[in-house]
Amino acid sequence: MDLINPVVQEYAENFSSDSDGLLKEIDSYARQQKLDYQMLSGHLQGKVLEMISYMIKPKRILEIGTFVGYSALCLAKGLSEDGQLHTIEGVEKFAEKAQEFFKQSIYRDKIISHTGNALTIIPTLNEKWDLVFIDAHKPEYIGYFNLVFPGLRKNGFILADNIFFHGEALNDKATGKNAIGIRAFNDYVRQNENIDKVILTIRDGLYLIRKI
Repeated sequence: MDLINPVVQEYAENFSSDSDGLLKEIDSYARQQKLDYQMLSGHLQGKVLEMISYMIKPKRILEIGTFVGYSALCLAKGLSEDGQLHTIEGVEKFAEKAQEFFKQSIYRDKIISHTGNALTIIPTLNEKWDLVFIDAHKPEYIGYFNLVFPGLRKNGFILADNIFFHGEALNDKATGKNAIGIRAFNDYVRQNENIDKVILTIRDGLYLIRKI
């Protein structure tokens, strides 16, 4: 399902600031290696993540789902001077490749990488989060949310990616485990009274959530 009209997508990208050289290199790598390109935030969404991070100027960011490092580098741009970004990736080969890209970045000393199961790693991180980006195993979104929410500062933000899941989550008769997991998460967020939330209809859907 084409959720965004390709003409609109192209127009939006053409009238947005360009990506930097390292992000273009990551984008090219993902295409050349024939990785699942949907897992990469890409130019337009990457720029949105960057802008949101600059607006917040977070001291601590948590990213759940590194893939090969594109979104982490976008988010890291808005970190405060003494800020840090923790990123968790469950697939070792992706985590290693992301590390290679991080080492080329001016933000390399601000990014702390973790490899393994996020549900296990998150409780070991003794931090107060200003911004959390969730983009990992879809059936675990509610679990991720519940683990990070107590450590999220008041008026801190959670961004959850792929909440349309290629359009499958829009169908109330969805059968795939990922679409079912995303639908359950979306319902969970909608019913939560401790947050303010809005869906951004960009790419595959981005939930922007603020802790009240």
